[in-house]
Amino acid sequence: MNPLDALHTYFGYDQFRELQEPIIQSVLAGHDTLALLPTGGGKSLCFQVPTMVQDGLCLVVTPLIALMKDQVENLRQHDIHAAAIYTGMSYEKQRIALDNCQFGPYHFLYVSPERLESAEFRKRLVQLPITLIAVDEAHCISQWGYDFRPSYLHIAEIREIVHHGPCTMHDVPILALTASATPEVVEDIQRQLHFNNAQVFRKSFARPNLHYVVRRMVSTSSQPLQDKVDELLHIVQSVSGSAIVYVRNRKRAEELAKVLNTDFYHAGLTAQERTIRQQRWKEGQTRIMVCTNAFGMGVDKPDVRLVIHFDLPDSLEAYYQEAGRAGRDGQTAYCVLLYHESDRTKANKRVTDNYPPKELIERVYHCTCDFLQIGSGSGLGHTFALHLGELCRVMHLPPFQTYSALHLLSQAGYIHFEDEQETQARVRINVTREELYDFHLSSQQEELLSTLMRRYAGIFTDLQYLHAPLTPSSNNDHDLLVSLAQRGILTYIPRTVACAVTMVKERQNEVYIPDSVYVDRCAQYTQRLRAMLDYAEQTDVDPEQVLLTYFGEK
Repeated sequence: MNPLDALHTYFGYDQFRELQEPIIQSVLAGHDTLALLPTGGGKSLCFQVPTMVQDGLCLVVTPLIALMKDQVENLRQHDIHAAAIYTGMSYEKQRIALDNCQFGPYHFLYVSPERLESAEFRKRLVQLPITLIAVDEAHCISQWGYDFRPSYLHIAEIREIVHHGPCTMHDVPILALTASATPEVVEDIQRQLHFNNAQVFRKSFARPNLHYVVRRMVSTSSQPLQDKVDELLHIVQSVSGSAIVYVRNRKRAEELAKVLNTDFYHAGLTAQERTIRQQRWKEGQTRIMVCTNAFGMGVDKPDVRLVIHFDLPDSLEAYYQEAGRAGRDGQTAYCVLLYHESDRTKANKRVTDNYPPKELIERVYHCTCDFLQIGSGSGLGHTFALHLGELCRVMHLPPFQTYSALHLLSQAGYIHFEDEQETQARVRINVTREELYDFHLSSQQEELLSTLMRRYAGIFTDLQYLHAPLTPSSNNDHDLLVSLAQRGILTYIPRTVACAVTMVKERQNEVYIPDSVYVDRCAQYTQRLRAMLDYAEQTDVDPEQVLLTYFGEK
């Protein structure tokens, strides 16, 4: 079957969009390929079609759980077998998914980049018949990118593992996909993924149906925030259709939602609340969604007529990505940035908020360890739930700078820091089966440990999500797990909405943040922020031309 036949047979389309076909041909020829396609440009088909043309499995790496679920469901609706492994799945469900990919007629396996770090997953990976690795949001692998994620750096290692698998090909190609990358990031993506015989395809970043507008305001009153609110109300009343209003923080999202009498969306909502609000908006029951950048990734609503940025984004990459959720149906849509002259002062403050003094970073490290009761030389491999607000309150730390410091400590290799999310209870046994006999345990503790070992095969190596009661009196499970965790027998993270901190190293007495993590990235962040300010403040150049120049189009 050729690619065009596969496109029609499996996906119901009669022709490819611009650049899709040459990208697919490059992949089928075995070339490492980088595709820069703007948001809504049909990136998924670039790895789905070649996978259906040939035998084997496509490993898709993406950080977006919502997108994983949507794409797996969409593929299943087309009678294509696909599986996903993501945070929150039980060990048993993960095992079944991997078995299906190894032995069943499965074509796609979606995984998060963090999953690539699991030793258990790597053991199974070598058994899978992988013929293509697709890397979505590929800009996340570049330390010069606006959304760098250290877990992406493991993809090159995975490539080496896959080469020893059952696939008959000598070299499994990589298809890297992104909607926004500067020329510097394009080069870095290829370097980090160890590209061979690279082919790079760039679709113009211009989208003729989108109208980019900057509404600049000066101090007409002593309340610049109210000036923006008034302008926002004017715009949403003047332009009909579905709309998104992006803001920088949760409090602002909730306040503006009240003003507009609509829904808000941010990471502080429960998973159920987020799903319900997102569905209401997708179905048109809610016209306007006021949200932080937690909303929109993987959400494909074609008829968005208006995207407004109430606050200045950190970079043109982030702005282009979020604004690009407008007009995916090809019809006229508007991308509006509200800019007040006071935003420049606020933007300059962001540099010190995102890159606080190194002394504060070290203080955050030790305060966090003290708060989690991690002694010097201990903690290696243990994961802890962290309530950021409580940490800052007890340890008298500035909230935003503390959050940034934890991310920098993660990038420097001291901890692995996961943002706040609603999680199920997780457990890992820290001692061997033989060592369990050395502990004096109650009958209830023995029963619980026996159930854990019987039910979760990977309990000694990875944190396992608990999906059912462990003892007949399930109300007592929590207390039993706490008692065992206090003795160091296991690691227990209760069901909660919290951040998670994993100690990558035992607690150190001194902290060293290398220039590559701090100085160089701070300079890059400052440069991107200045480019964003230039976009907002230039009055003699069309906004779209500023965007195109930034992304390397002359």
